[in-house]
Amino acid sequence: MILIILRAAYFLVCAGAIAGYVFPVHLGDPSTETRPTVILQHPVWAFVVLLAISQLATVADTVVRRKRIDLISATYFGLLIGILLAYLSGQAITLLVPPSSPFNGVIVLLLVLTLPYICVSLLLQTRDDFRFIIPFVEFVKDIKGGRPLVVDSSSLIDGRIHDVVETQIFESQMIVPDFILAEVQDIADSSDKNRRVRGRRGLEVLANLQQSSYVEVRIHETPKAELRSLSVDQKLVEVAKQLRAGIITNDFNLNKVASVQDIVVINLNDVANALKPQFLPGERLLILINREGDSVGQGVGYLDDGTMVVCEGASSMIGKEISTVVTRVLQSSAGRMIFCKPVHTPRKGE
Repeated sequence: MILIILRAAYFLVCAGAIAGYVFPVHLGDPSTETRPTVILQHPVWAFVVLLAISQLATVADTVVRRKRIDLISATYFGLLIGILLAYLSGQAITLLVPPSSPFNGVIVLLLVLTLPYICVSLLLQTRDDFRFIIPFVEFVKDIKGGRPLVVDSSSLIDGRIHDVVETQIFESQMIVPDFILAEVQDIADSSDKNRRVRGRRGLEVLANLQQSSYVEVRIHETPKAELRSLSVDQKLVEVAKQLRAGIITNDFNLNKVASVQDIVVINLNDVANALKPQFLPGERLLILINREGDSVGQGVGYLDDGTMVVCEGASSMIGKEISTVVTRVLQSSAGRMIFCKPVHTPRKGE
């Protein structure tokens, strides 16, 4: 509604200003001598044409719906710096080349044309490394959250990332590189049914993330030539370095590779393990023994969240629910295992 009012006000201002220029109140006004003859001869057509030209700005503003502040600010500052450098260079040129010289005008013209272009191009290519802040204007998305997070294919296929985002604990921008999107699409088009289902789930999770109001998701285009010879994990690490971002994954190997290169990694398995109930040695645990373990005499059961419980001396109790006592807990990014032993209740008469 505010934009409609602004555009209507702009139209009225343009119409009034152009009408005052094209239709002078006093035809004998000396200022009319400076106006083009075609305007004086055809004022109505001149009014229509000039008003249409003025409204091209409104048409461009309507067509380009999504404006990126980094592109706008980089272009703005590039033009400002380029024009300033051209002016200062022109003043310096006048000290070396006299203004009466025919080369003076040519040199100044080239400076005015080339320096703004070079500055705009340079700032557009390095806009991810520098942040341009417009004074007295606060942009919430620029100051909200920390460093961006690069999402890998395993976390998309896993699907838990959407549930985590819905808890509103992430305020950073999430970046999906184009090669990750291509990888998930290849999995979704696989001839293997299981892979196809996993790939389609990854695409659905990405679509849900893009529709979420709690996080901003951006597809990042990477230079194909520079990363062509690298593996997917290496590409992710390089993109994270270039963008100074972290990585969201549940891949154990990628977690280690990124960590040794001082890249912040959010492992979904670590997040899930941190939220699981903690069992300390000596606590009682009621567990259903489902199968035999790898070692002799071991029985294996599972908690409701899928945590494996290894019980010593319970291989003969398969199919029974027994009371155990926790002896130790082994937890890592690959998962968590609980070791315990049966609690022997004394018989009557003992």
